[in-house]
Amino acid sequence: MNFTAIDFETANYYSDSACAVGLVKVKDGEIVETKRLLIRPPSKWFYFTYVHNITWDDVKNEPAFDEVWSEINKFFRGVDFLVAHNASFDKGVLEACCKKYSIDIPKKKFKCTVQLARTTWEIFPTKLPNVCEYLGIELDHHEPLSDALACAQIAIRAMEREARRKAVA
Repeated sequence: MNFTAIDFETANYYSDSACAVGLVKVKDGEIVETKRLLIRPPSKWFYFTYVHNITWDDVKNEPAFDEVWSEINKFFRGVDFLVAHNASFDKGVLEACCKKYSIDIPKKKFKCTVQLARTTWEIFPTKLPNVCEYLGIELDHHEPLSDALACAQIAIRAMEREARRKAVA
């Protein structure tokens, strides 16, 4: 089970406004590499500071998405899929940022930890803090590396549980 958990934070409502990303690479069910990157979005307009506490001043001297792409893409090599909580959001941010900078969109499937939590443990509600509390996973919500680490741990536990279930059946 080789995958990368990814979590983007955006400056505003535009999907190409990534201002931070957390990345966690998992090989054979073990976390082998982590990375947190601040990203300078294309606009100075920050609306979601109240969510993640990241401001324009925090990122104005950071590299733009195309300048950190090689570091992000390194986490996609040698993995079977990507994992995110509410994966459609992170997939949309990844695609919009790639499109903005004329970068080929990675052809990786996404697995969603919202769906994994619902189907594996029948957890409701499935917001990341709820799932982490249920599973006893530490979380600093909306800190991108913490969110990505939590997603990785949720996915590892769900896949281990599924493997045990299949072994018994």
